[in-house]
Amino acid sequence: MVFLRLFKILFVLLRRRGLFLLVDLRFLPSLPFLVIADPTMKGKRIRCILEDLGPFFIKFGQTLATRSDIVGDEVSCELALLQDRITPKMHKQDAQDIIKKSFAQDLHQLFSDFSHKAIAAASISEVFRAKTVTGETVAVKILKPGIEKLLEKDLKLFFFLAKVIDRNFASLKRLRLVEVVRLFQTMIKKEMDLTLEASAASQLRENHADDLGIYIPKIYWEMTSRNILTLEWVHGIPIYKKSELKKHKIDISKVVHNFAIMFFNQAYRDGFFHADLHPGNVLVRKNGDVELIDFGIMGSLDRKTRIYLAEILKGFINKDYKHIARVHFAAGYVSPEYSLDEFALACRAIGEPIVGMPSNQISVGRLLSRLFKLTKDFNMEIQPQLLLVQKTTVVVEGVISSLDPRTNMWDLARPWIEKWSDRSFDAKILNAAYDVISFVKKDFIPFFKKEYGNDREKYVRKNKRKNLLIKALVSVLAVLAGMMIIEKLI
Repeated sequence: MVFLRLFKILFVLLRRRGLFLLVDLRFLPSLPFLVIADPTMKGKRIRCILEDLGPFFIKFGQTLATRSDIVGDEVSCELALLQDRITPKMHKQDAQDIIKKSFAQDLHQLFSDFSHKAIAAASISEVFRAKTVTGETVAVKILKPGIEKLLEKDLKLFFFLAKVIDRNFASLKRLRLVEVVRLFQTMIKKEMDLTLEASAASQLRENHADDLGIYIPKIYWEMTSRNILTLEWVHGIPIYKKSELKKHKIDISKVVHNFAIMFFNQAYRDGFFHADLHPGNVLVRKNGDVELIDFGIMGSLDRKTRIYLAEILKGFINKDYKHIARVHFAAGYVSPEYSLDEFALACRAIGEPIVGMPSNQISVGRLLSRLFKLTKDFNMEIQPQLLLVQKTTVVVEGVISSLDPRTNMWDLARPWIEKWSDRSFDAKILNAAYDVISFVKKDFIPFFKKEYGNDREKYVRKNKRKNLLIKALVSVLAVLAGMMIIEKLI
């Protein structure tokens, strides 16, 4: 079975002129007519190949789109365009059998009306429109029959190929293909459990309960299982249909503002964000409110990481590169062995060309991308979630630009980030912590080295004789540290 699948892959590579991939993977010699130097062209070819190979190759490509550190920015941007354009095939009878097996109830006991055929389809699921027995219109998302067996087969193939490449081509170990497949396995298995998607939607709905301009559909838990998700039917206009929005006299500037603030709130305030915000998953109500659907891919950021992101963006906004460097060092992202001044200078090299541009040309996503590339030079390991938020930022910027080219996310982000950062207790603690660390590193430790050197016996003797002095010195240090923290908080 694996070899039949490999044969199909080879056939698609030939048809789509994708043999350059075998050159890149060292399976074929670097012949001039096989090599493609343009990374954007490479990305387009890879996208077409994955679309031809089926649902899980598309999903794998969407996973790779979040790892620009592995595939590069150009290829990553092309893979982000991968969409599940699939014709619905399931019928009412298929849904009825699955619903009865899942809930031990006939379809008519749960729904008074149910569409005869699925109205939309994606890689692993199809969606029906229905009406509950209480009269509420809902969307019923159902996993395709047999999709789990197909997943297991393709996962075995992915691991087989990754291990073969990893074992036989030392120069390609840097791609960490086995790690990438494991990441894909984790993500896709989460998507295959629709109760997890329901939980994500429920969490977002709760997070936005008091926010204006955003609506998350209600989940019907009593009609949701591992392979069935039932949620409120939403009636919005897809955000990419600009002419439709204008036809209904919807305020585009309001939509842009709502969409941007929604993303800032999710990523930086709550640390839990929709990570698949392509235009097909974003709808607009007639009053300009934004509605979200499809909660299969979510991202999360812990508080420390959110503070880090908000503070570095604030630093770039204010062109305070020393502040950006201090945040990296205080958070432990950059090793103390490196020079803070050198890192600040490198941040300036990133910030000045971008921040100095007209505001409508500044890209927050591009800024983060360049920063994450820089941190590799300082041995900083980038978390996949940081790359995911960077990639989502690029998508959000693209949607905003397509709606209103005059509006820029940088301008929308500036007041929000400054306000959030100023209110953040943790941000102040982070800055104060850096001052304390600097004091210990620059003043306290050199004093001890000068006083005691490497003579441990001398240290023990002096410590015994001057026990009170040592205790007093430590107490003074603690008081100074406390004063520094209090000064930052006031």
